[in-house]
Amino acid sequence: MKNALAAATPLAFVATRFALAALVLAPFARLGARFTRDEILAGGLLAALLGVGFTAQTAGLVYTTPSRSAFIVAISSVLAPVIAVAVLRERPRATLVLAILLAGIGTYLLTAPEGGGLNRGDLLTLITAVVFGGQIVAIAALSGRFDQVRLVWLQVAGTAVLGTGGTLLLERPRIEWSSELGGALAFTAVGATVVALLWQIQAQRHMSSARAALLFCSETLFAAATSWLWLGERLSALQWVGGGLILGGMVVAELPTPRRYDAKVHVESP
Repeated sequence: MKNALAAATPLAFVATRFALAALVLAPFARLGARFTRDEILAGGLLAALLGVGFTAQTAGLVYTTPSRSAFIVAISSVLAPVIAVAVLRERPRATLVLAILLAGIGTYLLTAPEGGGLNRGDLLTLITAVVFGGQIVAIAALSGRFDQVRLVWLQVAGTAVLGTGGTLLLERPRIEWSSELGGALAFTAVGATVVALLWQIQAQRHMSSARAALLFCSETLFAAATSWLWLGERLSALQWVGGGLILGGMVVAELPTPRRYDAKVHVESP
């Protein structure tokens, strides 16, 4: 996305990306069947969260680096369990609380606090972190109630509509077509949108929003590695420590919870 923004304005890129994703997913979403009112409401909520989040992140990338953007978005992993507690009354296990604490400290270090504070792009990206925290919780609440492909199509198509409206109202749209821009659109529309959202909604049927949020912390490490290989970005020693803490948090989250022995129900095998 960082490279693509040299050839397109942020909202125009978001609108085009999600419109393409909606077209790719349409043949699999059983659009011939009428959407129910509950489906539309659920899809509209997810589209609003996704649209605001990706718009803010894409606009923020104009002013900040890919690694820093991903690090700040990872704060959503810390916010999601808090939102889940407030909205769903979902209480994470003690090990997840410790894991999220490690991930939060790691994320703070990864933002390189010695670098002079947040810039304009970072502040925009903070909006994404808050909204994506809510999106993780919303998917946890809705994923088991609706057909996952239709629900993903609704949020993707809704995001395309929101992006188009924002493009017309808030910016002077510009798209300079090139093979690089086409490649960025294809990858982000298919891989980072259709495939990723389908896998996310399927996976979150089987885990809490707290654990899903923690796994999203790994996005920062993949972003840093990709940005290092592709754009030549470098991380400081303190940022690598932060990455290590995030990995440590992921390991802690996978530790089994000890089961208490109950003599009343224990029966010896003959």
